Amino acid sequence: MKKHSARVAPLSACNSPVLTLTKVEGEDRPREAVVGTAEAQSAVGVAGAETSTTKRRLRCCIRVTALQVHKALWGVAMVICVCSSWAGFTQISKLAFKQFDAPFTLTWFATTWNSLFFPLYYIGHACKSPERQTLRQRFRECSRFFGDDGLTPKVFFTKVAPFGLLWILTNYLYLQALRKINTTDVSVLFCCNKAFVFLLSWIVLRDRFMGVRIVAAILAIAGIVMMTYADGFHSHSVIGITLVVASASMSALYKVLFKMVLGSAKFGEAALFLSLVGSANFVFLSFVPVILYFTHVEYIASLANIPWPYFCGVSALLFAFSVLVNFGIAITYPTLISLGIVLSVPVNAMVDFYTCEIDFNTVRLIAVSIICLGFLMLLLPEDWDQCIIQLNTKLRKRDEPTDGSAATCLLLLQLQGNGSR
Repeated sequence: MKKHSARVAPLSACNSPVLTLTKVEGEDRPREAVVGTAEAQSAVGVAGAETSTTKRRLRCCIRVTALQVHKALWGVAMVICVCSSWAGFTQISKLAFKQFDAPFTLTWFATTWNSLFFPLYYIGHACKSPERQTLRQRFRECSRFFGDDGLTPKVFFTKVAPFGLLWILTNYLYLQALRKINTTDVSVLFCCNKAFVFLLSWIVLRDRFMGVRIVAAILAIAGIVMMTYADGFHSHSVIGITLVVASASMSALYKVLFKMVLGSAKFGEAALFLSLVGSANFVFLSFVPVILYFTHVEYIASLANIPWPYFCGVSALLFAFSVLVNFGIAITYPTLISLGIVLSVPVNAMVDFYTCEIDFNTVRLIAVSIICLGFLMLLLPEDWDQCIIQLNTKLRKRDEPTDGSAATCLLLLQLQGNGSR
């Protein structure tokens, strides 16, 4: 059976793109074909073979470029889908609370939809894989991700349940923040979770120190302070900002701990893990909405009055967002997926502007700008400085004449001098 080598760390429902990824199997095959062809042709040692090698290299470059263009086009579609799903989830959640103020019930209902991850993955596996496995066989193979013994009760309560709790906290705090402040502030402040991921990874995982990311983290913290100042430090605003920052912190903690405890997962393993989180939420936390109902904390007169279209819409958009973010690496670049998250900020800002739910004063605009700038700075690759140096070197070499051209110029000058004599 052909296995997919891409590995992805499944994130929280309100997550940013994955921490680390390996290359998709087969991505480098065109280059290997070029190397093999070049070696074969060089052994012949005739002019025709060299011409053939040049043509083959040119064709391979065209193929690689076509592959990159294909992934870029998919990336544009992914940016639109990620932005739409995340902004739609935020806006519809805000509308749902106007009819039924029940953030935990909505969190529980949306998280239960995660149970669909592994069944949908298995359907795709059964349709595309040349060597089909039964559902039990596939489940056992994906369960090896948790250890040689597979999924045991001990593994479930030590390696799955804690992440399920962090998942619930991330979503619940995010929805609670939507009850206090506008969607623009919530979406932009949640972008700080990527800065928190870097800080925790640097401290806990001993990742590489990067000055530009430290600057980005400082910008994120400064943006949080300025956002609080923009509302005049009112208690309602401070509570909402605290809730969304706590949600971003839970999301960052989820990602870093997952990387530290479980490492990374293949697509099937990630689907199984997310399904376990959704199933555990349904089995072990179903009593909480019931208690909140009878204590009138999240109370509604009858089940018929529950805004089911809003509840299903929020759950479907959140599920789609999780699918795009966690498995979109199969068709495009992770950076483009990240870009879709930050672009949801101006979308929410436009909605809030036309609904008159936000005052875009100067301080708020500066805060939003520097947080988004910090998020984009965190998307820079680790060797971004080396890339700039190499690009600068190549540009300089283009401007300088080559040795052959310099020798030709010198020969022409000598011929002209002899002719004048």
